[in-house]
Amino acid sequence: MMRLVRATVVATVAAMTAGCQSPTSASSTLNVDDFVDAAVPSQATATPSTGRTYRVVRGNNQPDDVIPFQFTSTFTITTTINSNANADSVALTFPVTITAASGKVEQASGGIVTPPTSGEVEHYDSVLLSSSGSTIAGVGGGVTMVFQVWYSLPNGNKEARVTETISMKDSNSSAKTWTKDVRINIAP
Repeated sequence: MMRLVRATVVATVAAMTAGCQSPTSASSTLNVDDFVDAAVPSQATATPSTGRTYRVVRGNNQPDDVIPFQFTSTFTITTTINSNANADSVALTFPVTITAASGKVEQASGGIVTPPTSGEVEHYDSVLLSSSGSTIAGVGGGVTMVFQVWYSLPNGNKEARVTETISMKDSNSSAKTWTKDVRINIAP
């Protein structure tokens, strides 16, 4: 009987110990938001758009529609590399190069994306108007970029959320690559 009690106690302690092992913590590894910072406006404004159009393909031998965008907005994003880039788990090799920037506009309410329904889609165009450069020399360095978006939303509203995806790589011979998603809310 004593052996059974000891075996039960040993099994219980082993099970409790196994249950207490901590899994790999998400905070123990850095993600891009840990070493790349982005300064953006708290909210951008939009104005009526003029002169920029988009094409809606009708098909079935119907002529395409060329429609002017409803709104446009211009905003600035500054990306910087912070001191976490020196951590052993990141260990970037400088300079870091920005390889691409692309944007997406989604209809939103209060900063919350409200996807279109009934098969409707957002129409948008995003352009990088200017940039202070394409390389970041070291920790604390950054690049300032000015973007302009033109858009028309199915709900007809001005309020939107823009996501600019900025792709980067370091200078290591087996380069590390990553993207930083930067979100900007456009006021109603």
